[in-house]
Amino acid sequence: MGVNLSGRSFLKLLDFSTEEIEYLLTLSRNFKDLKRTGTPHRYLEGKNIVLLFQKTSTRTRCAFEVGAMDLGMGVTYLDPGSSQMGKKESIEDTARVLGRMYDGIEFRGFAQEDVEELAAKSGVPVWNGLTDLWHPTQMLADILTVQENFNYDIKGKTLVFMGDAKNNVARSLMVVCAKLGMNFVACGPEACMPASDVVEACEPIAAENGCTITLTQDVEAACAGAHVIYTDVWVSMGEPDEVWAERIEQLEPYRVTTQVMELADPSAIFLHCLPSFHDTNTTIGADIAAKFGVTEMEAEDEVFESRRSKVFDEAENRMHTIKAVMYATLK
Repeated sequence: MGVNLSGRSFLKLLDFSTEEIEYLLTLSRNFKDLKRTGTPHRYLEGKNIVLLFQKTSTRTRCAFEVGAMDLGMGVTYLDPGSSQMGKKESIEDTARVLGRMYDGIEFRGFAQEDVEELAAKSGVPVWNGLTDLWHPTQMLADILTVQENFNYDIKGKTLVFMGDAKNNVARSLMVVCAKLGMNFVACGPEACMPASDVVEACEPIAAENGCTITLTQDVEAACAGAHVIYTDVWVSMGEPDEVWAERIEQLEPYRVTTQVMELADPSAIFLHCLPSFHDTNTTIGADIAAKFGVTEMEAEDEVFESRRSKVFDEAENRMHTIKAVMYATLK
């Protein structure tokens, strides 16, 4: 029997089987081919979606908007100042209103409970564009990028996440690696390791799929022979500026440098979900350099700009994978 995700919400990858994730990745490749060849694919003409953003984003917003328009859908964007959700109107009431007007709802914000309630009360598919706990749409783009660089043979490959491994990206990477048979390594200080409940949820999944989960503070051991080196910003959106000093002290040993990449397999690639502080060409980057004398944070500029860096392929793949999620759940 084929995979059928029609009417499903996309909230976290723990909710999806290996077969379902692989189906979404295959669908993503098909949509990428259609986009690249200029082949029209307005398969969802007449449908409308709404994007609810508590946290701003370049890639998530653009991927949903362009993807939806390519599929023939109408799109409404509501930023934090354009909706009463959580202020004058409860999440439940917002869900029941929007569910009567739209065929699908994207949410990008803070609490996982909010996106779960939207899904429970709206009556239409809801897609998690990011919460404090999970980032499932990013994972599909990441894995599609890995597949493209390893001839679609990723089982048994090793992905290392360097830095703040307790954040939503690292947690989600652990899940998707376990589901697809990739070894996952979290490399960072003990204080920044993934929560035990996530590790305990993923370990039996990894065992079933013939791969491993490793938590370590040893950079050389973690990266030796690895196929993917992945990192993310040291302070996540919504965290106070006061944590920068502590994070810099904790995470400088886990910066992705050319020496780190040399430890990895010769075919290894570098990934980052973006934005990245690899230079001082941003206001935050310049401010951190002025305050702490740090001009490159989670990754060296040389690594970010190297031939091994696939971060812009990864960013483009957000569009193709998000399109696959919307189509699969709305068709």
